[in-house]
Amino acid sequence: MSDTFAAPWTLLVGSSFAFSGLFYHLYQEKKKEIVKLKEIPKFQPDHHLLRILKASPQHRLQYVAVEGVIQPDGEPLASQFVPKCYGVVQKVIVQEEWKVWSTIKNTWTNKTMNKKVTNNMVPFSLVSPGAYLTDISVKVQAPMEASGDFLELVHKQRKYAQGGVVDAVLEGISGERPVSKDVQEEMLKVGTPLTTFGEVVLEYGEGIRMQPPRDGRTYVLMVGDHRSFIERNESTAGWWKVLSAFCGITGSAVLGGMIYDACKGQGDRRN
Repeated sequence: MSDTFAAPWTLLVGSSFAFSGLFYHLYQEKKKEIVKLKEIPKFQPDHHLLRILKASPQHRLQYVAVEGVIQPDGEPLASQFVPKCYGVVQKVIVQEEWKVWSTIKNTWTNKTMNKKVTNNMVPFSLVSPGAYLTDISVKVQAPMEASGDFLELVHKQRKYAQGGVVDAVLEGISGERPVSKDVQEEMLKVGTPLTTFGEVVLEYGEGIRMQPPRDGRTYVLMVGDHRSFIERNESTAGWWKVLSAFCGITGSAVLGGMIYDACKGQGDRRN
């Protein structure tokens, strides 16, 4: 096998083993993360949680998972664009897309301008799934400080600019022209199953509050129940494992083929 022919295959073998090692590392890290997630105590807003809190030091649990269904503590937020769509957290993003002439590249490039983000929120709590009338709920404090993908896209619209005389003049003078105006609305809707990870505190009386942990651990809000959250992480770990095995097998197969061709070539020269 010539060096010119072997070089790409050598690169493929090295890349395959490198990616196999990377994916296996990600698989191991995800497995460790899943083990830690399963060790976190899980509760629902019920009398069992209330009893645990009353028996706990300082009436607090430093880091636990609480799953429930979102219920507003007062009037919910109404969507600005979708009829009969109500939520407790709302984010509206308005931005303009422009074309800007680049004298260096001698072409038009995209640029986002005049971006405006509006956040609205009303107090809300978690109640046990299927519980319509309950005296136990968990108030969720400072949801905008939490990490996690918990907002759902409910509206997205793009309005293209109508080219006119003013735009043509503006384009000629400044080298810029408007393309579109994008509007996007995201909400955390009423009735959504939600799992929270944080510190739970028993307030005065029998009120329960979920808040950002004081020990520095991550405050997390995730749409879905606790089981589906664990299953999503296990699915991700499974994909890392499959990719690691695929890259390892690919690299081994190509390497085996290269060794076979090299041995065959030496045998042919001896003959």
